[in-house]
Amino acid sequence: MELRVQGGRAVLAGRDDAGEREVDPRSLPLAAGLAEALHEWAEVAEAVLRTEPPAEGVAGALVTRRGRQLAGRLAAEMGAPVEFTDPVSGERFLVAAPADPEPAEPAPEPAEPAEAAAEPATQAPPPGEPTPWGTGLTVAAFTAAVVTFTVVTLSVGLGETSGWLALLANVLVVGGIAPSVWLARTVPVWRWVAYGVMAGVPAAWFALLLTLL
Repeated sequence: MELRVQGGRAVLAGRDDAGEREVDPRSLPLAAGLAEALHEWAEVAEAVLRTEPPAEGVAGALVTRRGRQLAGRLAAEMGAPVEFTDPVSGERFLVAAPADPEPAEPAPEPAEPAEAAAEPATQAPPPGEPTPWGTGLTVAAFTAAVVTFTVVTLSVGLGETSGWLALLANVLVVGGIAPSVWLARTVPVWRWVAYGVMAGVPAAWFALLLTLL
């Protein structure tokens, strides 16, 4: 089979019992885009031949290289050598079909689920941040002192009016801050404030009991 350019079109020529025949690449079961690439190359080759000396320009060399590449693709597609006629120089080249590539190595089998599950166990967990006991206890103690003073002051002031009113105020205060304290007990930094509140309220009630004795 021979690849040639005629009138700005790519033509495949071959011989059989009836003689030489020329066919359009589009009439053959070629890979997608190969026939169109052959015709585009032929149009460019025809334009180059009309605009510059065929054997001297850079464009001519590019046409020759592109033609040999397409001839190699055609030989691989057809499974047979293709004779390529260079439209620039008129030389003929025989482009052989590429040999069958070596079979690819099989992909490694995935690891067993048991091994995959056991792998993370071999890695030591990253060390956690150290607990800031000094700063945390200081914040907790300060918060406890503020809560104790506030609750005692509020209770004593209301107790002068009515003991039941002071008791009701304590219940409302504790019930209002209890949800926030419960949520903050696991939050960094704020947990120390929650610890101080939890220590300050009982301390305030103990102080109030002492005042009643």
